[in-house]
Formats: sequence, structure tokens, C-alpha cells
Amino acid sequence: MRIVVLVSGTGSNLQAVIDAVQAGELDVEIAAVAADRPGTYGVERSAAAGIDTFVVDFKTYADRAAWNAALTEAVAAYQPDIVVSSGFMRIVSPEFIDAFDGKYLNTHPALLPSFPGAHGVRDALAYGVKVTGCTVHWADAGVDTGPIIAQEAVAIENGDTEETLHERIKIVERRLLVSTLASLAAEYTAARNRV
Repeated sequence: MRIVVLVSGTGSNLQAVIDAVQAGELDVEIAAVAADRPGTYGVERSAAAGIDTFVVDFKTYADRAAWNAALTEAVAAYQPDIVVSSGFMRIVSPEFIDAFDGKYLNTHPALLPSFPGAHGVRDALAYGVKVTGCTVHWADAGVDTGPIIAQEAVAIENGDTEETLHERIKIVERRLLVSTLASLAAEYTAARNRV
């Protein structure tokens, strides 16, 4: 199963996927890693692992539509079976979603449908919930509204800050992303073997 991973930052989830692939624990091919801006550590991690990388820099396009078209074309060139949004902090267009219909996977640091959007950890703390967590879901044209694949809870501890809570969520999120990809890869392999 070929995947393209989209990142905006350090790529810690991506590193968990790279490590699982290199250890033989995850049967996927990381065809490429893309970023929405230059200089991301996620792209550096990928290049160091010998994975193709590319940047579709949001700031170099006249508008969001042009950037979305360029991103769609660049990702499609790798013919991915699944596109993984892993800390990718840009909302893609409905055209991007349609191009990878049912194949665009997202991770989110909250138990959706609660606390969607860019500040799921901060919002959970502000609301005062005692439990939050992470979600892996199929992305659709909404903001964190697609069908949920897997979730895992993380307790909020006394004295938690946004940073301490997010770090604990990231540990669970990495494991959940790898196990979800492993399940999807097994389904993909089984489907190919039936053909």
C-alpha cells in the first residue's frame, strides 16, 4: 500500500510511521512526504530516511485555489493508495478531497466530534473535560467531520498545560496512526489477493 504523508511541522507522527516501516512492523511504502512550507523538520526527517519529499509552499501561490490545484497534482503524481494528513495544518479544497475520495486519512488530538479544528487540545482544557484523546478518521470537506476509524482516550491530569497534555496525546496518536495504517494495509493486501 502506497502512502503520501502531508506535514506542516516536526513530523513526529511521520517518524513513528517511518520507524514502524523500517522495523518491518508496518507493510506500507511511503512514496513521498509533502509540506506546505519550506524548512519543516518533517521533510528533513523524510529526506534523511531516503524518502522522496516535495514542498508546495502556500505563500508562493496567488490564492488558495491555485495552491490546492498544485498540491492535488503533486500528490496524485505519486499514485497513493492513501494520503495521510499528519499534523498538516492546511484545510484542503473539496477538489482535493474528491481526487482522493475515501483515501484521505487525518489524525486529530481530541475525541471527535468534540473539539474539532486547529486547537483541539486547548479547547478541551478550556471546556474542563476530564478525558480527551485522539482520533484517526477519513477526512471529508468539513473540518474534522469525516468518518471515524479509531480513537483512544487520554485522561487530563491536574496541572496539565496545553503542552503537557498535547505531548501525552501525541504518544497515543503515534501508536494509533501506526496501528490504523497496519489494519488498512492488511485489508489492502487481502483485497489485492482476492483479485
